[in-house]
Amino acid sequence: MPRKLILDIDPGIDDAISLAIALFDPRLDVLAVTATGGSVAPQQATANVQALVALLDPPKLPRLGAAPTDATPIDNPWNLHGADGLGGLDLPRVPLHGEHAAEKVIAETLRANPREVTILALGPLTNIARVLRRDPSLAELIAGIVICGGSATATGTITPVADFNFHADPAAARHVLLEPVAKTLLPVDTAGQVVLGFELLDQIPDSFSRAGKLFRRVLPHAFRAQRQFLGSEGICLPEVVALVAATNPELFERSTVAADVETEGQLTSGMLVVDRRQTRRGMPNVDLLTGCDVAAVKDCIIRGMAAAGAATE
Repeated sequence: MPRKLILDIDPGIDDAISLAIALFDPRLDVLAVTATGGSVAPQQATANVQALVALLDPPKLPRLGAAPTDATPIDNPWNLHGADGLGGLDLPRVPLHGEHAAEKVIAETLRANPREVTILALGPLTNIARVLRRDPSLAELIAGIVICGGSATATGTITPVADFNFHADPAAARHVLLEPVAKTLLPVDTAGQVVLGFELLDQIPDSFSRAGKLFRRVLPHAFRAQRQFLGSEGICLPEVVALVAATNPELFERSTVAADVETEGQLTSGMLVVDRRQTRRGMPNVDLLTGCDVAAVKDCIIRGMAAAGAATE
């Protein structure tokens, strides 16, 4: 039976690729796709989710949830995703009638499928924290949460010690990590072990398929931006690696740890704090992914793209 999934995303090139793969993975039943601000502003995130699902046109349409518009925008000095978040793909807007807030969609999906739904959180954890603050009893209905965020070695991406997703909403990240829910955390330093080179462009579907059109438009932009802003010839797609962690957990090494998030430090806001003391005081609360079979994860990504391309021809 396919695994029921809610995708909470801030698309973003990585998130868009993850969405395209997940929608056509027969092992997954994507019940809902909810938008959150992060890589792009909340309104743009909502527009991107709607436009991407319309472009990909999966056989089963998930429920869509709009991002909250009152979230504080974060200043990102490296715009790796382009003005629209999708490398200038410039998809036509697809307005929805009766648009629902992301937190409403998440809550209703969990209630309709108690203990059956995994949440794959690929952006800031704003939506999930709001849902659990509004109704703490919903924590009992979540099968698990796979989170892309944090840095296990305190080597940040947006600040010296914090990654983008946790830094964008530290209070939400802390709230979710401390919830009594089964959680798997893919930190950016583990995701960063999977570096994709230019040969990827020769392995993705052609542009005659809907998914292939998406991949062939956004990935060249990702390579150019990575080289321009970070001086790297390869690209990392942490959110796509997080999808593989959800579908192929056997490819990852893990350690159950006690973890928290700093919310107030002037220099450390959004920092993932893992208690590694021999006499730790906190109870273990998250499965931290510490390594992976890089070649196998790359193979999963390429095969996922190929399957999405074949399904959208």
